[in-house]
Amino acid sequence: MDDLPSWLLTQTAAQAGRLVAAEFAAEGARGYHYRLLRSLIDEGPASQADLGRRTGIHFSDVVASLNELTTGGWIARTPDPADRRRNVVTITPTGLHRAEVLATRAAAVQDHLLAPLSQEERAAFVATLTKLLHHLRPHESEE
Repeated sequence: MDDLPSWLLTQTAAQAGRLVAAEFAAEGARGYHYRLLRSLIDEGPASQADLGRRTGIHFSDVVASLNELTTGGWIARTPDPADRRRNVVTITPTGLHRAEVLATRAAAVQDHLLAPLSQEERAAFVATLTKLLHHLRPHESEE
């Protein structure tokens, strides 16, 4: 099995997932929180449905995570003036700080995960993973 890239990727992804989950749990956070906050920072305010599409998080998980982020004061949901049936989600100043804290935690995981690799190997590894992901999700590169 050690010669099957799919098996190696699956095993590595599982370990990486555990590392991220443990690091974020130490902050009382989950990976979905960071993904949603980063999307709001990188791409701006959005509806809940748009956040789900942007982050690849299932809608029911988006709603549950946004509820948690709202309770923490990290995001605000306000009715969309153009369509009162939907909410527009924005990040708060406290949410910006929260995202910085989680980014630091995520960076620590990346350093641990990629510790055996040189800077050049890390860059090549990320480039290879990106290329594979674009190959497997061709529709995303067209958006």
